[in-house]
Amino acid sequence: MLTHFDTLETRDPAMRERELFSRLPVQVAHAKANAPAYATLLAGIDPAAVTSRAALAGLPVTRKSELLELQKAGRPFGGFAATGWGGHANRAQRVFASPGPLYEPETARPDYWRLARALVAAGFQPGDLVHNTFSYHFTPAGSMLETAALALGCTVFPAGIGQTEMQVQAVAELRPAGYVGTPSFLKIILDKADETGADVTSLTKALVSGEAFPPSLRDALAARGIAGYQVYATADLGNIAYESAARSGLVVDEGVIVEIVRPGTGDPVAAGEVGEVVVTTFNPDYPLLRFGTGDLSAIIAESVATPSSCGRTNIRLKGWLGRADQTTKVKGMFVHPSQVAEIVRRHPGSPESAPDRRQPRRRRPDDAALRDAGRGARPSGGRRRHDPGSDQAARRSHAVRAGLADERRQGHRRRPPLRLNRYSRACGRAPPRAPPAALCDSAQISVASGVTITSSQPQCGPARGSIPLGAHFPALCKGRLQ
Repeated sequence: MLTHFDTLETRDPAMRERELFSRLPVQVAHAKANAPAYATLLAGIDPAAVTSRAALAGLPVTRKSELLELQKAGRPFGGFAATGWGGHANRAQRVFASPGPLYEPETARPDYWRLARALVAAGFQPGDLVHNTFSYHFTPAGSMLETAALALGCTVFPAGIGQTEMQVQAVAELRPAGYVGTPSFLKIILDKADETGADVTSLTKALVSGEAFPPSLRDALAARGIAGYQVYATADLGNIAYESAARSGLVVDEGVIVEIVRPGTGDPVAAGEVGEVVVTTFNPDYPLLRFGTGDLSAIIAESVATPSSCGRTNIRLKGWLGRADQTTKVKGMFVHPSQVAEIVRRHPGSPESAPDRRQPRRRRPDDAALRDAGRGARPSGGRRRHDPGSDQAARRSHAVRAGLADERRQGHRRRPPLRLNRYSRACGRAPPRAPPAALCDSAQISVASGVTITSSQPQCGPARGSIPLGAHFPALCKGRLQ
C-alpha cells in the first residue's frame, strides 16, 4: 500500500532547497528562450544568477489578473507558454478555457498537472476505480484529475457534472472506491442516495477542491465512512499544495516553489504572516515564474523546521484565507471583475456607478402613528396617558385596513414590493412613487434613474436603458456578484 507518492516527499528540507534552486536557473533560461513574454520580462536578468530565494524575489511577479489582459493582447497564451499546436515542435495535446477566458495548454506528459501525489495523500491506490465529477467541458479540472489517476494506475469513470440520479446509479452499480470533485456535489450525491435507497457505501475516500471544505462537512463524510481530503490547485499551475492524513495544513507540492508575498508587491513576508500566494513552476511547457495567484494564505511557521506527522517534510500552508484582488469564485469557477464590467457595458442604463446612498432605516410617520394608536405614550410612572393624536391615527389605520379588505373583496391584488425593496437597498435609490394600479397593470417599473425593468408588458415610464428583471439587480448595481 502506497503511503507516499515518491521519496521526494520525505527528503531532508535542506536537500530539497538545494535541488530546487539548482534546477531554477535552467527553468528561467528555458522560459526566457522559449516563451516570448519572458524574453521581455526578464530582459537584463542573468538566469544563472537566480540560485536562491533572495534572487528569485528579484524577478517580477506576473499576477493572474494581469495574465487575463496579456492573453487578450496575444492569443492564445499571452506569450507565456513554450508549447502550441500545428507545426509546433512541442505540441499541446489539449487546450482549455477557464473563466475570463484564460487559456491553458496540456501536453502529453504523464500527470501533467502533478495531482497524483495528492491522490496518494488522500488514500487512493493503484487499481482503484475513481468517480470523477469535475467538469470535462471547457475547463481543465476533469482532465487534471483524470490524468493524475491514470498516472497512478487507477481506472476513471468520467462522470462530469450534474445528472444527480445517474451519478447515484453509476456509483451503486460500478462500486467506485473514491470520489473526486467539489465537496458540495459529493453531499448532493449522498443525499440523493439516501432519498432513493441506493447503496453507495463503496465510496471510502474523496479528494475535493474548487470550493470550501468546512470541518462540519468533513466530519459528516467521516461519519459515513468517507475520508475526505482537499487539494489546492489551479488551472494555470496544477497542484500547489494538498492535505494529508496528518491534517496539519496543506503540504506544498514537490514541483513548485511557493512564496508568500505582501499583496500588491513582490516582497516575501515571514513565515506565519498572511500574504498572496506566488508560485514558480518547473513545468517546461507552461513555465510560469513568480505567478501571483491572487489567493491569500500563510506558511505554518512550525512547518519550516518540523516535518508533518505523516512523514512529509515540505513546508505547509494554512489553507485558503481569502483573495488579494476582486476576483471571486462561484460554484468552483472564478468570476473576474472584467466579466462583470462587460455585463454592465451591455446594459448601459444600469446604475452600477451610482454611489451608495443608503441611510439607516427610518420609521415612517404612519408606521409610528399606527404603532402608537390606541395605547398612547407612557408617563414616567408607568401609567398609560391618553394621546389626543392616537384617536386620529387609529381612525386612519382602520381606514387603510378597510380599504385593503374592500380591494380583496373586489378581486384586486396588490403587488408585493419585494423586488422594488431589493432594488432600493442595492442601489440606494428610492422606489417609484406610482399608484398601486400602475404596479398591477404593468410589469415595467420606471425608477428615478430612468432605468426600466423590462418585460413584454407596456411601459409605464421613460427609459434610457434596460436591465434584466429580478435577481440581477444587486449584481449590476454594486458591480459585483452577491
